[in-house]
Amino acid sequence: MKVILKQDVEKVGKAGDVVKVAPGFGRNYLIPKSLAMEATPGNIKIAEMEKIAQARRDHREKEAATILARDIVKQSVTIQRKAGEGGSLYGSVTALDIADFLITHKIDIDKRKIQLEEPIKAIGEYQVPIRLHREVTVPIKVIVEAEPEATT
Repeated sequence: MKVILKQDVEKVGKAGDVVKVAPGFGRNYLIPKSLAMEATPGNIKIAEMEKIAQARRDHREKEAATILARDIVKQSVTIQRKAGEGGSLYGSVTALDIADFLITHKIDIDKRKIQLEEPIKAIGEYQVPIRLHREVTVPIKVIVEAEPEATT
C-alpha cells in the first residue's frame, strides 16, 4: 500500500514522502492517527503543491534570517554583573539575558535560538552562536564585565 506522509514518521519517511508500507500498518496505524493519507492521484497532486509552497516559505524565511544575521554580526552584547576578585560572577549570564539585551537594541530573537551550551559564569569575551534558520547560524560577541563598585 502506498501512502503520503503528513508528518515525519521514524524509520518510515519524512512529511510529504510517498512511501510503500504494509497494508495493515497503513490502514490501522498511519491513516487513523493522521500521520498519512492514501496515495491517490489527487492526493499526490495536493502533496506536490504543498511541497512547492513549503519550499517557497522556507526560502523566504532563509532570506529574512540572512538579512537579520547581517544586523546581528555588527552587534556586540555587553552585560555587567557583580563579580568576585577572581573574575567569577555571582550568578551567571544566560541566553535570556542575551535575548533581553538584543530586544533593547531592536533585534527580537527567541532565547531558544541562542545556542549557549551552559551559562557564562566568568568575566570575559565569548562568541555565542545564534541559529536563526536551519541553514543560517551567526556568532555574536558577548562581553561580560564586572559591575562598578558602588561608593557610599
